[in-house]
Amino acid sequence: MSSSAQLLLPAGNQLSRLLHSPNALLDTTLDQLRTLLAVHETRSALRAARVLGREQSSVQKQIDTLNRNFRSLCGEPLVVKQGRGKDVLITQTGEALVELARTTLGDWLDSIHECRRKLGTTLTVGTTRFMLDSLAKAWHHVADEFKERDVELKVVHIRTRDIWTKLESKEVDVVCGSVVTHAGRTGHLDEFDVIEWRRGGLALLTNLPEKRLGESAGVGELPRLPLVVPGDGLIAEFLRGWFGPDYRNELDIAAEIDEIQYGMSLLRSGLVQGCMIVTSGLGVVAANQELREGTGLRVVELKNDREPVLERLVGVFARKEERAKFPADHPLNLLWAAFQAEAG
Repeated sequence: MSSSAQLLLPAGNQLSRLLHSPNALLDTTLDQLRTLLAVHETRSALRAARVLGREQSSVQKQIDTLNRNFRSLCGEPLVVKQGRGKDVLITQTGEALVELARTTLGDWLDSIHECRRKLGTTLTVGTTRFMLDSLAKAWHHVADEFKERDVELKVVHIRTRDIWTKLESKEVDVVCGSVVTHAGRTGHLDEFDVIEWRRGGLALLTNLPEKRLGESAGVGELPRLPLVVPGDGLIAEFLRGWFGPDYRNELDIAAEIDEIQYGMSLLRSGLVQGCMIVTSGLGVVAANQELREGTGLRVVELKNDREPVLERLVGVFARKEERAKFPADHPLNLLWAAFQAEAG
């Protein structure tokens, strides 16, 4: 540890006491730490002000105050100006305080969130884009009671690849989404409570002529077809399950995309001749000409003819046995019951 970091320890103890002091000084200290973190990330008081939605003068005043205090405590300021238009320099003391601030603020906010969650004043639901309607239907069952009890429902966008990590880290209490599972099995989901909404497979959207690709194709045929695939997410999980982690070298990938709408527009433009793997539900919507981006594309059934036989499980997920810790009228259990009613 550097001498600057060692000299910082008394300030760290001071900071710890401040964070447990129930007075206005706590708010000021936390605000200064947030400002320091923003300056550290952006390397500029002006850019930090934009991130924080404040005036540059306000940010600079807080940095000046911190510099003055830590120069007195440690013999070194936290942030040093490098000249007009240049990034600021973060000193060793500044770097040490940034690490302490990041950990302290994170732990403090986590503790507050955990308390609010246990008390039932906040419920955080993570949902993929295509599950928003399902959440809205369940929400109607509990909206009035949540409003009466002043329960805050926080909805966060979550990607398929992040479902388990967001639950395990307790960033969310419930997740609405789709996961890849073996057909007819849920063994690998034993660590979680699951409401199974439905199961389904995949389909292909294509601009290939019928003589090249008929009304159906098997998973085993995918390596012989030019594919438009997402870089990550549910479809990538299917491909990894079928062809292994190096699936990109096993397949003929004509284009890699970030979102389905772009893939459909790409195929419709004719710039790429090939197929895009989509969920069977989206295939039905496209077949009914309900997607503007999919106009003119054919829907081809994708048969699950390769081991392992995989399918998509659409559902609601929570941490195992967590609901049992709370009474039946806890917001988590009320919302869970609402999901069960909709699933039924």
